[in-house]
Amino acid sequence: MTAVSGASGPVSAGERGETRIADRVVAKIAAQAAKEAVDATPKEAAAPRATVTVHRDTARVRVSLELGYPADIGHQCGAVRRRVAERVKALAGMEVPEVAVQVERLHPTGASLAAQGRIR
Repeated sequence: MTAVSGASGPVSAGERGETRIADRVVAKIAAQAAKEAVDATPKEAAAPRATVTVHRDTARVRVSLELGYPADIGHQCGAVRRRVAERVKALAGMEVPEVAVQVERLHPTGASLAAQGRIR
């Protein structure tokens, strides 16, 4: 085993550098977490998308998704906010003070279509 020239023991934390997680990685974590949080995603719905703004160890997240209707939209959006904040904290080690949820589209479920007489 050869000794490294100039190395005289453990390197202090301030001299080791830092790990930086790319914004797109945090966005993928957030999108997957949003998908996990939604109760039942309609078959024709697009997958959730997320954009993030990272500053040091804080991420601000915007999630766009499609939901089935009728449903408790407020409850589902709250579940998405909580799940995204938890998963980004657990997997990326970032605080998430803000998760904006944008519902892009509502997809009527089969039961609501039958009640309106739209199923042939």
